[in-house]
Amino acid sequence: MSLSLDQVRRIAELARIELAPGEAERARDQLNGIFALIEQMQSVDTAGVAPMAHARDLAQRLREDRVTEGDRHADFQQIAPETEAGLYLVPKVIE
Repeated sequence: MSLSLDQVRRIAELARIELAPGEAERARDQLNGIFALIEQMQSVDTAGVAPMAHARDLAQRLREDRVTEGDRHADFQQIAPETEAGLYLVPKVIE
């Protein structure tokens, strides 16, 4: 796929990008280069290749799931505008 100058100007108009007279040709060449790269990548046979979450085989280091702030529930309840039975009361938003 390659773009014409008219298509590049139309895309620029839709994107609200002002192109100087010489910029349309340069933008066309850059976009056509990107499309050529995409076509090249799509032509690679990836059958049998398992999807990866990351380019490198890394493991996420997770911290231990433990309370770090201590029991501050009572402190937060004191500064809340309204509470009842240990719960925060909020205004009704859905009629």
